[in-house]
Amino acid sequence: MGSIGSRLQEVKGRIARACRAAGRAENSVTLLAVSKTFDAAAVRLAHAAGQRRFGENYVQEALAKIAALVDLRAQVEWHLIGPLQSNKTRPVAEAFDWVHSVDRLKVAERLAEQRPSGLAPLQLCLQVNVSDEASKSGVAVHEAAALAAAVAALPREKVHLRGLMAIPEPAADEEAQRAPHRRLAELLQAINAQQGLALDTLSMGMSADLEAAVLEGATMVRVGTAIFGAR
Repeated sequence: MGSIGSRLQEVKGRIARACRAAGRAENSVTLLAVSKTFDAAAVRLAHAAGQRRFGENYVQEALAKIAALVDLRAQVEWHLIGPLQSNKTRPVAEAFDWVHSVDRLKVAERLAEQRPSGLAPLQLCLQVNVSDEASKSGVAVHEAAALAAAVAALPREKVHLRGLMAIPEPAADEEAQRAPHRRLAELLQAINAQQGLALDTLSMGMSADLEAAVLEGATMVRVGTAIFGAR
C-alpha cells in the first residue's frame, strides 16, 4: 500500500496528468485530503508530507481532531464536507475554514450569525443533488440559483459563497462519470450569468472519479481512500 506520503504523491500525479489531459494548469486543481474516520496522527503524517487542506464529514470527530492538532492550526485549512444540521452550526462556524455542504438558507444564515468577528469569512459551497437521488442531501438543480442568490447576499465579512459541490452516484466508465460533473459545471456558469455572481469553486471528484471531474472543470477534488487507505 505504501505510506500516506507516497500515496499522497501518487494522487498529486493523477491530478497533474488529468490537468494535462484537460489542457489545464496543474495548479488549477486543489487537493482536499478527506481524513474522516482517520485519527489525528494520520493527518499529522499527511501534513508532514506537504498536505495542508483536510476534509471532514462528522462535526464531533472533526472538532476533536482540530483540537488535537491545534499546533498546526495556522498551517491547515479545515473543510466540512458532510451534512450539516442547523442545530450544529455554531461549532462549525467557530472552528472551520470552509463548509461544502450548505443545502438550505437557514444553515447559511446561522453560519453567518455565528461566525466569530475575529476570523476570516467562512468560505461556503452549495451542495447540489446533481444526480437527483432521493437518498442524497443537496439542493435540487432547479432551486440552486435562487439559493445561491440568497446566500451570496449574506454579510460578506462573515460568509463568502464560493461555488458548488456535488457527490454524484458512482458510475462505471469515464463518460458516465463525466456527465454529472459537466452538469454541475454548467450550473455554476448559469448561476454566475443569471445572478451576476463570480463563483469560482467546483468541489467535485473523489478517489474513483477525480480524472473525470478534472476534465469537466473541477477546482477542488476530495480524496480520502487513495491517500489514507480503505475505511
